[in-house]
Amino acid sequence: MTRQRNDSHSTEFGIWLRVQPQIDSSLGFLASNIDYCWTNYKTGEWMFIEEKRYNTAIKYWQKKLFSIIHNVCRADKKYRGFHLLVFENTSPEDGKIFLDNKEISKEQLLNFLSFKL
Repeated sequence: MTRQRNDSHSTEFGIWLRVQPQIDSSLGFLASNIDYCWTNYKTGEWMFIEEKRYNTAIKYWQKKLFSIIHNVCRADKKYRGFHLLVFENTSPEDGKIFLDNKEISKEQLLNFLSFKL
């Protein structure tokens, strides 16, 4: 059965999707939003970032889906990857920061977002 959201971060369409029996997750249907498509419009560089708070791990099915997207996008020379950004709490201001499972500083995060890493 499709899991209902336990927070208020959905849209009306997202809520509607979750109650349609024809596309229930038990039938194989899954959806995941991508938190950020990050770009520098001047250089053309771009990447995807999935954000997690409170040290939450990425779900297996999300990792699998994001891997498919990553593999398709790799053909673009300006593509800089699909990255996982995890905050110990809620942001770079209130705890540790992990980028692709490695702890980084706020300065390193800014360099990453500037496409310098």
